Amino acid sequence: MLLLVGLLLVLGAAPAGAQSEPQLPSLPNSAEISLKVERDGALTVVEAVSVPSEATMTRRIPLRTAAPRDRDRIIGIRDVVIEGAGNAELTGEELTVKLKGGTSIVRYTVDGAVSEADGLTRVSWQLAGGWDTRLELVRASFAAPTIPNAVTCYAGPEGSRAHCGTAQIAHSGLTRFSQQNLAPGQRMEISVELPGGTVPANARLEPSKTFAGAFVLSAPVGWAWGGFALALVAAGVALALLRRRDRDPGDALPVRLLTGKDDRAAFASPDGVLPGQVGTVLSGRADAVDLAATVVDLAVRNYLWVSEEPGEPATWRLVRRNPPDEQLTTYERAVFDLLLPGDRESVLLPEIQSARIGVDTVRDVLDDSVVERGWYSRLPARLTRVGLRICFYGLFLTALLALTVGYAQLGLIVIAAGAVLAVAARWLPVRTGAGVALHRRLLGVRDVLRETEATAVPKLEREVLLSRALPYALALGEQDRWVAGFAALKGPPKIYWYGKETAEEVDFARVSDFTAALVGTFAATRQGRRLEA
Repeated sequence: MLLLVGLLLVLGAAPAGAQSEPQLPSLPNSAEISLKVERDGALTVVEAVSVPSEATMTRRIPLRTAAPRDRDRIIGIRDVVIEGAGNAELTGEELTVKLKGGTSIVRYTVDGAVSEADGLTRVSWQLAGGWDTRLELVRASFAAPTIPNAVTCYAGPEGSRAHCGTAQIAHSGLTRFSQQNLAPGQRMEISVELPGGTVPANARLEPSKTFAGAFVLSAPVGWAWGGFALALVAAGVALALLRRRDRDPGDALPVRLLTGKDDRAAFASPDGVLPGQVGTVLSGRADAVDLAATVVDLAVRNYLWVSEEPGEPATWRLVRRNPPDEQLTTYERAVFDLLLPGDRESVLLPEIQSARIGVDTVRDVLDDSVVERGWYSRLPARLTRVGLRICFYGLFLTALLALTVGYAQLGLIVIAAGAVLAVAARWLPVRTGAGVALHRRLLGVRDVLRETEATAVPKLEREVLLSRALPYALALGEQDRWVAGFAALKGPPKIYWYGKETAEEVDFARVSDFTAALVGTFAATRQGRRLEA
């Protein structure tokens, strides 16, 4: 007997996944609703609505509703069919259903009602809401592929937490809801909790169309932040490598200072670097030694003559020997014009100290010269300005997006990119790859100056090598040793650009005193400064 009763119950029970046609409502202004969650996550809805004769009922179902954390829930409604007296209009903003007197059946399919959270599948839908008339009774049944774990149902004004009259799970797995007396505009909202993975989630959340919603982290914005983070890491690695190369350019490269053909000696500097550019290439700093080395080089190349004035304390005079020509670079011509402007024929070292503005101009030209040769770059300074400009563009873009289409965090990414660029540019080495290579060659020049023994230099080449290498020795801090080595020879070479033109011998110590006084003269005009790229 018990077996027979159980069999009848099983045969009479509807399966959890089945959806039956809703009963026709027995009261006017009432609705019978049947819902079914399909295997693909779509929610099929069938509503039977009773409208009093000679009356109309209108319902508006918005396709965008407010969700927590400044987001909107986006749903899609399709396959709308009305059986009875009425019509439906589906736009991008809402579904509007208008029914006339009698009983009508409204069928449609909802996409976006299923969400996944905490390992559970949740189906949410408003059974009633947006009606312009009072509903005496709303009853609904809910079917899903599996028996629900729990259900909730709220009724009343939007946002209220008042529970529905009935919300229960039947033994068959079919869930039923009911609610009486819903005023116009009030809603009846259900949430059914299913085991995780019962059906695929299709809930869609977008930032709300508000100022706060414009800054919500959405998928496109998340990808943009991810791309920015990857670019930041790559840029950081590149910056670290560049700074490491700049701090430790490597060992000195071997160089030859003296080259020649047909037994005629010729001095060659690496990459044609000028003595005045040596300090800037090595340290990025143009100081008094660089200017002094340039003056000595002009004398060595017969543009100037150096004579010592009698008296105490000793002083020196620079005399025009040859006019500047096309062989001089812009920087060298600027130094020459600083010393002997116009048609001036000579100048005493103390008179140079008053030329502060002129020295500043020469330093600027020196900076330009190493940039023109490609040893240093002004790119970091330009990148700093570009970064600041990008920040301002980002502010404008942020405000524009926040007030229009949203995704305002894209503007924040632009601001962050500009700020990072402006800050990182200040850490970017101004010395280029060519400058690093020249740095190593100059270290090689210094090693050659240290290792060269004057006695090992052929006699015919001593005069050329002594004077031509002297400006570089001064710039590299090897002048005293370099001069002393040649001064110790039994027959020291002539210094053809210093003293009286009839002099047979030169006091090498006085040459060192002259270069020291020359450095002090330029140092008195202004301290050295770092190259600003």
